[in-house]
Amino acid sequence: MDRILYTAMSGAKQSMDQQSVVSHNLANVSTSGFRAQLHAMRAVPVQGDGMLPTRVSVAATTPGSDFSPGPITHTGRELDVALEGDAWLAVQADDGTEAYTRRGDLQVDGNGLVTVVGRPVIGDGGPIVVPLGSSVSIGADGTLSAIGEGEGPEALVDVGRLKLVSPERNLLRGEDGLFRMPPNAEGEIAALEGDDEARLVSGSLEGSNVSAVEAMVAMIDVARRYEMQMKAISTADENAQRANNLLSIQG
Repeated sequence: MDRILYTAMSGAKQSMDQQSVVSHNLANVSTSGFRAQLHAMRAVPVQGDGMLPTRVSVAATTPGSDFSPGPITHTGRELDVALEGDAWLAVQADDGTEAYTRRGDLQVDGNGLVTVVGRPVIGDGGPIVVPLGSSVSIGADGTLSAIGEGEGPEALVDVGRLKLVSPERNLLRGEDGLFRMPPNAEGEIAALEGDDEARLVSGSLEGSNVSAVEAMVAMIDVARRYEMQMKAISTADENAQRANNLLSIQG
């Protein structure tokens, strides 16, 4: 059997995986603070007796993310924040650990807990809770101030401060869509220290950094590459059948 079947199959599989990444990016083109996923492929020489130098398989490189900033849109909503520069917002993941996001459409649940997509937002002393029914404003340094219903400006009180971090290296995306520091040599994931110099813009949201046009073009390109690999598999199979038929006739 011609080993081109295996090399073409590896290319087709990686094309399918890349198509999944492109589709995921396209589906999040309107998600606030979303960072596009990256998928790259590399050629791996096939080792073995009688293998030609042209015989290579395809493998995925280490997946990553595009950390370029998205567009900032003014919303006027008091609980919307857009992180400036390399700042990230700390939230509590489902397993209770600390993770980071650029999404800034904050909400206040029925218990006064400040959340992002249902995940508690972490402050200096843990998850932040604001008084129910109060009007909340957020300063450029992440400080949350609240005024009780029916009270005047003199009743403004600080209720916490968003934990903002500025990682010195790229974060890793988890399966839950949140980002974390890479694990250390012992496999542990440490939480980052808060950055007092990090700033945000209240009343605004950072959009996704995915370009819908580029994602559509990539989707078409990957689909054609997949078709090319499948054509190579079909051609190799047809050649093998012809060779077997010829051997049968000669025999």
